[in-house]
Amino acid sequence: MTTMTSEVGSLVRHWRQRRRLSQQALSDQCGVSTRHLSCIETGRARPSPTMVGQLSEALAVPLRERRRLFTAAGFVPDTTELPLDAPALAEVNDALEQILAGHEPYPALVIDGGWDLVTANEAAYRLLAGVPSELLEPPVNVVRLSLDPRGLAPRIANLDEWRAAIMSRIRHEHDTTGDPRLAALLAEFPVTRPHPTPGIVLTLRLRAGDDVLTFLTTTTVFGTPGDVTVAELAIEALYPADAATRAALAASDQAAG
Repeated sequence: MTTMTSEVGSLVRHWRQRRRLSQQALSDQCGVSTRHLSCIETGRARPSPTMVGQLSEALAVPLRERRRLFTAAGFVPDTTELPLDAPALAEVNDALEQILAGHEPYPALVIDGGWDLVTANEAAYRLLAGVPSELLEPPVNVVRLSLDPRGLAPRIANLDEWRAAIMSRIRHEHDTTGDPRLAALLAEFPVTRPHPTPGIVLTLRLRAGDDVLTFLTTTTVFGTPGDVTVAELAIEALYPADAATRAALAASDQAAG
């Protein structure tokens, strides 16, 4: 057994157990014997690049961890991890700019896999007026920005519902990805109260002066990405849920010039 085969085997076993699959179930999905899978997990056999890919697909391994599997097996990863400002991602950046600009005068922002703010449109930044500068120092984490008592939390009229919904989503994402950044957020913002049951769609109700702005939210991701950075991007868009909010956002946009 080599260190390399031992590492990739441990990773395969980790993801199989995380997905609650037996060796039999996984081997059936990948078209190999349970003996061969057992040998891979114990480091007695080294998987081929094709097998690493098949295991990654069967286990729904996130792209970031998929790269780790290929590297641990001694192969060049079949996906990239480029900085967002890399020339190869110019089209991605153009798409983000179009989406954000096209959503004005309604707020929209882009976050990464750890919920750090990547970019936002002007309408989103206007909602952050009055937030202390220390919370706006990069990297700006959107969860902390929303739930920290110094941030938007005092302005969120339905804070308990919103916090429960956000942390439920983060818990689901952590269960899927195992991302330590999400584990840190779960530890920092534990939900100890019973989760309120929202209506058909949970709205964000945000105080703005004497008014309460009510938003519906959507999340958009890139389809079939082959790069880790792109795969972890999410566009969070807020839509006015009533006429008063729509009018307030239009007036704010007009005042901003």
